[in-house]
Amino acid sequence: MIPNRIQCLSLWDKYNLPSAKRIHVEEVTQLAKFLASKLKAQNSKFKVSMELIEAAALLHDIDKNVTKQPGERHPDTAVRILQELGFDEVAEVVRKHSLHAILDPELTPKTWEEKIVYLADKMTKYEVIGIDHRFKLWYMEHLPPQAVAQLDAALPKVKQLEQEIYQAAGITFVDIKRELMK
Repeated sequence: MIPNRIQCLSLWDKYNLPSAKRIHVEEVTQLAKFLASKLKAQNSKFKVSMELIEAAALLHDIDKNVTKQPGERHPDTAVRILQELGFDEVAEVVRKHSLHAILDPELTPKTWEEKIVYLADKMTKYEVIGIDHRFKLWYMEHLPPQAVAQLDAALPKVKQLEQEIYQAAGITFVDIKRELMK
């Protein structure tokens, strides 16, 4: 089952999603839906579920204010919550949205829905800022060496995914800026 927008927003309240995260999640959702619509418009053979993209984008950070169980890290808690609610399809997309997922052959985004939500999340802070700016902000956080190594390893893979989606959708970052960053 895939929850609709109203159900997703009620889960924000139920799980106390912080206000800053709500802004981020809305921006990710707007970008993900834009990317999916451009992809579908470019080639009708692409099977992309707009409902799944919207729900996964709205719920990808639902665990940000939830106590994690032993051994869980983001987004494990979100996946557990979504599975408990019967939103298994959404949970699978959410499972594959974290930065480290692209480095793991079992977790790397494979479906269009997974790829789009992953990329939209990496292009967004509290507004759409693009991959390069988002990574620059992460690098400025004075992260431990292991986290910096993860950023170094992920960046070329994220850029490759970005180009795959841009090419398939027939767009560039300039198009995104023109449409979404007004």
